Amino acid sequence: MSKRSLNGIDFTSMVLLGAEQLQQHAEHVNSLNVFPVPDGDTGTNMNLTMTAGVAELKKNNSESIGHSAGVLSKGLLMGARGNSGVILSQLFRGFGRYAATYEELNTQQFAAALQVGVDTAYKAVVKPVEGTILTVAKEAAKHAVYCARRTSDIVELMEQVLMKAKEALSQTPELLPILKQVGVVDSGGQGLVYIYEGFLQYLKGGTELNLGGDLASRTAPQANQSPIQATKLAFEVPMSAQSCLETEDIEFLYDMEFFINRQIGEVQAQEFDEEQFRKSLSVNGDSIIVIADDEIIKVHVHSKSPGEVLNLALKYGEITQIHILNMREQHRDLLSAGLDSASMSELFVDIPMDGEIATPVVAEPPADEIAPYGFIAVSSGQGITDIFTSLGVDAVLFGGQTMNPSTEDFVNAISTISAQHIYILPNNSNIVLAAQQARELLEGERSVTVIPSKSIPQGMSAAFAFSEEESEETNTESMLAAIAHVKSGQVTHSIRDTVIDELDIKAGQYIGIQNSNIVTASEDLLGTCQDLLSQMLVNHDEIVTVLAGEDTDPAMTAQLATWLQEQYPDAEVEIHDGGQPIYYYLFAVEA
Repeated sequence: MSKRSLNGIDFTSMVLLGAEQLQQHAEHVNSLNVFPVPDGDTGTNMNLTMTAGVAELKKNNSESIGHSAGVLSKGLLMGARGNSGVILSQLFRGFGRYAATYEELNTQQFAAALQVGVDTAYKAVVKPVEGTILTVAKEAAKHAVYCARRTSDIVELMEQVLMKAKEALSQTPELLPILKQVGVVDSGGQGLVYIYEGFLQYLKGGTELNLGGDLASRTAPQANQSPIQATKLAFEVPMSAQSCLETEDIEFLYDMEFFINRQIGEVQAQEFDEEQFRKSLSVNGDSIIVIADDEIIKVHVHSKSPGEVLNLALKYGEITQIHILNMREQHRDLLSAGLDSASMSELFVDIPMDGEIATPVVAEPPADEIAPYGFIAVSSGQGITDIFTSLGVDAVLFGGQTMNPSTEDFVNAISTISAQHIYILPNNSNIVLAAQQARELLEGERSVTVIPSKSIPQGMSAAFAFSEEESEETNTESMLAAIAHVKSGQVTHSIRDTVIDELDIKAGQYIGIQNSNIVTASEDLLGTCQDLLSQMLVNHDEIVTVLAGEDTDPAMTAQLATWLQEQYPDAEVEIHDGGQPIYYYLFAVEA
């Protein structure tokens, strides 16, 4: 079977089969995690990211590959989770940008789109590392550009792309020594290979989609529970913040989200000026997100005047899927219910579009009542959440290795905070990129700084270093210095036999991790904790914080506290119930 071009139907079918292949092998991708810990999540993150993209394609399919690639790009962008998910979203974001003006792509154009995707992904990563998904994508795209000059058959080209991707994947251990030491290939690169396998599977005989209805011929795999529903991360607004906020202080009280359909029958709506539209929305609104293409514009805004917003939008097309939330009403409900946070989506109301909407009259509170600073932090346990809220964090996203917040989760959390400047504490190296992507999406609309905390202890240290009275620049410097001086420790168990840095680790053993390096392993949990802490406590007068996990025996924690007091009498020790899963203990050591 040969094929000389790809249209939107082909592309959507390829993506659905690619997502299916990835979903079927997600656990295998997880198992390739370098550390033998029970929370290897590359496959999970890539799968959830692809699921978000597929969901958008199902709602908005087209015979135009430019349109379909753009829809996928937006879905992946907002649903991206973890470093691997963000990089995957950037690969297809670049692809979508190249394909935007095309109805179909031939071999040379398809290869060029892959290359633009690689260029976009490399730019998104501050310090690209070879031997990862980036390398696999780069080598495959480079080979595609070479082969496209010699063949006009898309199927043959995709065979070459997949072959080169597999070859590059097999070479990742030679480029990244830790992979060779452990005896695995890069997990993100393997995930991309599975996606490419799905692409080729469709091209070599997959079934076309029925665009007249659901994408029923080939749909994304369904689990017992929707992956998106299963991993929806609700943020908590701490009682201290809500109880101190007067309902009337919520300035832009209407939380609005809707789509503008640019195609009205056969008549094109008024030419869309995105910059001018944003400026118009900002007159009586904030938290503005506008994602536009030739056919659909997605709008999110907090506004005093929803009627004005909708009237502005009507210039550009038909308005659909309107959701408006009165945040003052929600705040009153939360206060009356003892701050039992309800899902925002349950409070949305649909507004029928029968002519223009009357603009309500809203009293405007003084501008100086907006807080100078706001905070978002990622937490992996209720006890840890309580600590962050006690430190003044406004919104807490539940997440961690096995459940990373998406870019959209961060965007939504930012939209709930009325502050001049917002700090984000990701508290996990695998979440930093998603937080940074959210900041970039809101650039020009909200002032956001991501403090790249890579562990819960680092995040806590940064929060302690913050001062409400200091300037943004001083606070940023103080928090960056704080995370650089804290030593982080974690204790979990191994899920497989491996050898790392000459440390022979057996499946089921307890392992101690210091600043991302496994430094000890044994059959004894207390002994592992003691060995790890002995390596972390270089001086005897440090401050030690212990966070006990949800599966930790209180008697074991008491034994550990006694040992610390005996061995390090000059150290200041604090012990808290962190409630985190997977990790029996989290340790922080500061001078």
